Amino acid sequence: MKPLHLLVLDRNPERRGELVALLRTADHQVDATSDGASAVESLGRTGIDAVLLDLGVPGLDLSALRRAIFSPDSGEVESLEAAERRHLALVLRHTGGNKRKAAHLLGISRSTLLNKVRKYGLEER
Repeated sequence: MKPLHLLVLDRNPERRGELVALLRTADHQVDATSDGASAVESLGRTGIDAVLLDLGVPGLDLSALRRAIFSPDSGEVESLEAAERRHLALVLRHTGGNKRKAAHLLGISRSTLLNKVRKYGLEER
């Protein structure tokens, strides 16, 4: 799996530091913050692939985070390959990794799904 650019939002500095260290050992690029406002700012200016979120952060504005994540004004248009990879990963998570069920939901053959899983590096470790 290729390294991801992750954002860790956690109010606990010790836990935040441990998460950052763990994710960096897996070769991921990690940004970290303790408040929602700077998380929204980070999401607006960088290509974050995923967010690890502490829902207990005081004053966390979930709607502002949602707008920052799904902003149509992000400047970059997602390629078809990137959209396909993201959607395949979502369906595989939904099916708990069951490729036969995922292929059925996607309306493709299992062998086509397996080829795409290899192509996008979505194999489980």
